[in-house]
This record gives sequence, C-alpha cells and structure tokens, in this order.
Amino acid sequence: MSEHDERLRRAHQLFAEAYQLQMTGRLDEAIARYRESIACHPTAEAHTFLGWTYSFQDRLDDAIAECEKAIAIDPDFGNPYNDIGSYLFKQGKLDEAIPWLERAIAAPRYEPRHFPHCNLGRIYWAKGLLNRAIGEFERALEIDPESRFAQGALAALRHQLQ
Repeated sequence: MSEHDERLRRAHQLFAEAYQLQMTGRLDEAIARYRESIACHPTAEAHTFLGWTYSFQDRLDDAIAECEKAIAIDPDFGNPYNDIGSYLFKQGKLDEAIPWLERAIAAPRYEPRHFPHCNLGRIYWAKGLLNRAIGEFERALEIDPESRFAQGALAALRHQLQ
C-alpha cells in the first residue's frame, strides 16, 4: 500500500471514530479526531463534520469557517452550504442564509437533499413569507415524503393560514 493510500485509510478511520464520539456526546474528543483526520488527509466531509461538532458547542463562527474550508476542497459537496445557511439562520442572519441554502439545493453531491428546502422554509416562515415557506416544505416532501419535520411544518403553516 502506498503512503498516500495509507494516509487516506487512516484519515477515514479517524473520521469514523470522530463521528462515533460526536454521536455519543464526546465533543472535545470528536473535535480532536476530526482534526487528526484532516491532518492525515483533508476532506470536505471531515471539515463539514468538524463544523457540525462545533455547532453543538454553539461555536457557530468556527463551524462556518470549517464549512468554508470544506467548500474550498470540494465545491460540489452540498452539505457545507446547507450547514452555513443553518448556522446563519441560528445567528438571526436570515437574508445572508438564503443564498447558501440555494447553493446547497444546486450542489451536484448532497444528501439528504430535502434539508436545504426545510431550512429555506424555516427562513421564509420566520420572515412571514408563508406561501414561499409552504412551497419549500412541499418541495422537501417531494424529495422525502417521510420527513416528519416538513410534514409538521406544512401542517402548522396551513393551519396558520386558515
């Protein structure tokens, strides 16, 4: 196995360990593992998930910075665009969040595809643009008919309009 292949294998292993630590709430340890993974072989996924971990600690500016690094590595990966939009929403920067979510929707590589529509729906709802919000939640349900969040939001919006 070449040195490059070994570094890539190790980076993937560290990423998997970091994810498990993150999912069990061991955030500081997860951050350390994601950083080790990035040191071995930087990937858009590792930067995005490191950002996501920072967001669990309400370190939203750090989370955004990691997502920007992810985009620099792989501009086709949609998750960091959605995440930046989500973090900006949490910071109350609704208008700034919209173009990021639109870029997530347009990204060639993105899962789960309904998330940016849900986030746009939340922003339009917060801005009082209820028909636009409904449209986004309907698009989310076209992609994932089982999305409980989109189903609930759509029902609440329709009830609000009655």
